[in-house]
Amino acid sequence: MAYGESPSVDLPRPLPGGYGNRLFLFVMRRMASAGVNDAHAANAMLGAFGRSYRRPLVLMRAMMLELARASSRKIMVAPCCCARMTTDEALTMEAIGNALRHPHEAYEQVASLLGSDDALGALTCFQAVAQAHADLGRPLDLYAAG
Repeated sequence: MAYGESPSVDLPRPLPGGYGNRLFLFVMRRMASAGVNDAHAANAMLGAFGRSYRRPLVLMRAMMLELARASSRKIMVAPCCCARMTTDEALTMEAIGNALRHPHEAYEQVASLLGSDDALGALTCFQAVAQAHADLGRPLDLYAAG
């Protein structure tokens, strides 16, 4: 690859609908690129949840750290300004949408995302994040295929 040439990233899926889904994706992208203590991610959560931002923020940090710990492969994440999603981001959105309603299906999706059967901790984090978003009025709905 030549200097200044960006790597090609497959972006097959459009952004999800709904404020909660887009917030989750933005915060995930910021934490993946700038670290879990990123101020832009924290500010986005503060703007969305007001004084109650700490719970979903801490749970998002735990989720990102668990994904990094348990993954046996690289999880591809697009830049924050990208108007489409990578396959891994779409799988993450589907898994978090299923985490509370269909945990067995979500477990299979998380295991596929991680490339490992050691996905129970990550699934638990997904469930906690989804519950926090739902409790605070920004539910993470299943990102429907298509």
